[in-house]
Amino acid sequence: MDQPIEINRNLLPLRDAIDVISGKWKLPIILTLVQNGKRYKDLNNTITGISSKVLSRELQNLEENFLIEKKNVNCGHQIVQYSLTDHGRSLVPLIDEILKWGQKHRNVIIRN
Repeated sequence: MDQPIEINRNLLPLRDAIDVISGKWKLPIILTLVQNGKRYKDLNNTITGISSKVLSRELQNLEENFLIEKKNVNCGHQIVQYSLTDHGRSLVPLIDEILKWGQKHRNVIIRN
């Protein structure tokens, strides 16, 4: 009888993590920001196929989840730059592991 409670308690953090990084665009945005901060326009030009509306929504969601931060960079005129927070950067090893697993999985699918 204790097992379903334990399973549910363990599933909550897993669901939280999946909710934060799931979707078509969140991981590409995070991967684009791994090297350094980017302006909105740079993100929009780098991530092929994303609409401005979706990019804005995803950036807002990632910011609400403390994975990215928006900074005003004043270089004569107002520029907004997005970068990963330390919390967001902590996802990089996980993403690397998902990538490795995905490559192995792709090879299994191709072989079969």
